[in-house]
Amino acid sequence: MPDPAATNLIIRGRQVVLPDGIAAAAVHIGGHTITAITDYDTAPSGCELIQGDDEAIVMPGMVDTHVHVNEPGRTEWEGFATATRAAAAGGTTTIIDMPLNSIPPTTTLAGFEAKLDSAKEQCYVDVGFWGGVIPGNTHELEPLFDAGVVGFKCFLVHSGVDEFPNVSEIDLRAAMPVLTKLGAVLIVHAEVPGPIEEHGTAVAARDYETFLRTRPRSAENQAIEMMIRLSREYRTRVHIVHHSSADALPALRAAKAANVKITAETCPHYLAIVAEEVADGATEFKCCPPIRELENREQLWKALEDKTIDMIVSDHSPCPPDMKLRNSGDFIGAWGGISSLQLRLPIVWTEARRRGLSTWDLSRWLCSAPAALVGLGNRKGALATGYDADVIIWNPAKSFRVEGEKLHHRHKLTPYEGRELTGVVERTFLRGEQIYIADHINDRPIGELIRMRTALSQKN
Repeated sequence: MPDPAATNLIIRGRQVVLPDGIAAAAVHIGGHTITAITDYDTAPSGCELIQGDDEAIVMPGMVDTHVHVNEPGRTEWEGFATATRAAAAGGTTTIIDMPLNSIPPTTTLAGFEAKLDSAKEQCYVDVGFWGGVIPGNTHELEPLFDAGVVGFKCFLVHSGVDEFPNVSEIDLRAAMPVLTKLGAVLIVHAEVPGPIEEHGTAVAARDYETFLRTRPRSAENQAIEMMIRLSREYRTRVHIVHHSSADALPALRAAKAANVKITAETCPHYLAIVAEEVADGATEFKCCPPIRELENREQLWKALEDKTIDMIVSDHSPCPPDMKLRNSGDFIGAWGGISSLQLRLPIVWTEARRRGLSTWDLSRWLCSAPAALVGLGNRKGALATGYDADVIIWNPAKSFRVEGEKLHHRHKLTPYEGRELTGVVERTFLRGEQIYIADHINDRPIGELIRMRTALSQKN
C-alpha cells in the first residue's frame, strides 16, 4: 500500500497508459513525483482526486525532442513563452529546443548561455536544449555537453540560416570521436547536397511537384547510408531527424539488425499529408525534407509499427507568415517549416486509429521513445513510480476542426487549417501541478530548464 502521507493528488482513469499496457489504475502523486501506481479503487482519504470519464485516456505528458523556438535573435518567429504555451495546450510537458534559427546559435558555450538567459522564467513546460555541430567547433562540444545540452545536431545540407553551416564527412570525422567519448547522441538532418544540386533548383514554382523534384529521395538515402557507415565506424550514437524517404527504410532496418547505434524519427506531416493533396501555391505545406507521396506515407506507418522508426516528433519550425510567400505561392522561395507543436497528438491519433493502432503505441512514439533519446527515460515519458508527475488526460473519441487563430503558437498559419482531427487534450499536469484545463493555461510559467550533465552530477 502507498503511504497516504506521501500522496497529495491522485489522477485515475479506466484507461491508464502504463509501461506494460493499458489498465484501470490510480496514479498517486506526492509533490512533483509519482509515488505509486495502484488499482483504480485505491484512493486514500484526504488528498485531491481527479479522474476523467470512462472513455478518457490518462497518459504520460508527451516529450517533443524537435522544436525550433528561435529565441533569442528571431523571437518574432517564435519564442519560449508562446511555444511552451502551445506545448502545454497540446499535452506536451517537455520540449527540447533546436540549436539553430536563434542568434546566436547553440554552437558555443556563450551561445548556450545566451539561450538559457533568454528562456528564464518564460517557460510553461520543461525545456532542454540541443547543441550544434558545425565546421570548426569540435573544441566546443565537450564544454557544451558538460554545461548540459542533451546532445548535438548537424546538417548535411545548407540549414537555411548562415549562422548554422552544414558539415561535410571530413567535419564529421573530426567530431564523432569526441561525441563517442562523451557518450553524446548526434542527430542529423539527413540530406546531402549532391542529388539536390543534380536535380537543379527552379527559379520559382507554384506547383508542388516541381518543388518535390528539387529534394529527391536520393538525397536522404545517400545521407542515411553515410551516417550508418560512420556510426558503425566510430560507434557514435546517431539519430536521423524528420525521416521522410521510404526508400531508405531497408538500410535502416538492416543497420538496426546489425546493432549499429542508429535510431530515427518521423513527423506528423509525413504521416497525415500526402504530396498528391498539396494544391498549387499552398506554401504552408513546404518543409524539408518534403512531404512525399501516398505510397511513401504508408511505408512510414509500417516502419513505425515494426520499430524501424522509433518516434514521432513535431519538427515545429515556425516563421512569420510573410516568409511563406502565400501571395506568390512560390514553393522555391518560401521558408520551409511546419508549425504543429500543439497538434501533434490529434494529428497522429487521427491517422493511427484508422489503422487499428492503440494508445499504447501512441505513448511509445510520443512519450517514452523521445524521452529515452535525450537521456530522460528514467524520469519522463512514462507513468511509473519515481518519475516526474507529468500527466495528461485526453479524450480519444472527441473531434474538432482546426482553427489557426485558436492555436497558441506565435503565428497561426497551418496546413491543418479546417482539418477535422480526433483526440482532445482536456488537462495537462507538469510535475504534479495542473498547467492546462479546457483551453485555459496557467498564468504562472513553472517550466524548468533542463541541464543534463549538471542535473546528473547533482543527483550523484
